[in-house]
Amino acid sequence: MESHNEELDSAKLLRAQSHIWDHIFSFINSMFLKCAVDLGIPDVIHKYGKPMPLSKLIASLPIHPTKTSCIYRLMRLLIHSGFFSQHKEEEEEEEVEYVLTDTSMLLLKDHPLSVTPFLLAMLDPILTKPWYQFSTWLKNDVTTPFETAHEGMMLWDYAGSDPNLNNKFNDGMASDARLVTKVLVEKFKEVFDGLESLVDVGGGTGTMAKEVAGSFPQLECIVLDLPHVVAGLQGSENLKYVGGDMFEAIPPTDAILLKWIMHDWNDEECVNILKKCKEAITSKGKEGKVIIIDMVILENEKRDCESVETQLFFDMLMMVLLTGKERNEKEWAKLIYSAGFSSYKITPLLGLRSLIEIHHHP
Repeated sequence: MESHNEELDSAKLLRAQSHIWDHIFSFINSMFLKCAVDLGIPDVIHKYGKPMPLSKLIASLPIHPTKTSCIYRLMRLLIHSGFFSQHKEEEEEEEVEYVLTDTSMLLLKDHPLSVTPFLLAMLDPILTKPWYQFSTWLKNDVTTPFETAHEGMMLWDYAGSDPNLNNKFNDGMASDARLVTKVLVEKFKEVFDGLESLVDVGGGTGTMAKEVAGSFPQLECIVLDLPHVVAGLQGSENLKYVGGDMFEAIPPTDAILLKWIMHDWNDEECVNILKKCKEAITSKGKEGKVIIIDMVILENEKRDCESVETQLFFDMLMMVLLTGKERNEKEWAKLIYSAGFSSYKITPLLGLRSLIEIHHHP
């Protein structure tokens, strides 16, 4: 009986160790994926046009001759993680061949909905360095770990003074906006019904606003963002850019779009943003609306573990880079009602994110 208990204890011990190892080395998921993108592996396989043999892949990559044996091992992990598939016409064929998956299609540099710019922005050393300061930050009075790591500079200030980071960040946000807009315009056209004007607050370089303006010609669209973000950008017939600060004033409008903005800020800042939104949509005396695209953490409902983990990762990301957080419905409702709005509707149909429509009835 004693030996049986010892066996159970050993199994628990090994499971515990394995669990810890999984978390110690989970950063490798990010790094091997970045490596594959840096080498252009998805694009090389896509350009080949058919299942690509390992030898052809190696010959097509900009790698040193002494490193050729590493590619099979890198691809083995990428296959295990679902980024590529292994293909063999015949069982007796010795050489492995690779094909893209739905996921690696989104890593192609020229794919209209490519996620690669977002990957390159988030894994830039400037944005990964603050993670090493997380525990230090918890012991000091600095606002964010980003400031702790970068000599007191906030992310937005750093981006404003570093053109390379600014471009990477804007490209990353633009790539995400393209994907979200495609879903929004295809599946949620009714969101824009009856609107004559829309302000995309914090709309960056205007990727989302351009798509919306193109799909709804009757809509007068404005992109409001910081002056250094919109500097030199050209509008169109129903799209214009305004440099400004959403905490100061938002141009009068029928509707406001806040895509991936609110999670950047703390509760007090979010209420202030929503109050400025309310001023902007009520200045015309009509019933206005605020359209938010952001995460709503569904805590007590059945979600697959990976989705919940990714939402919680984003919450940590907001803590490390900015002053924001990801929120559950109760937390969203508190912000919305605190800002003086009367009703809201949440539609959890954008992958990990939701569409939140906030109404004000004068």
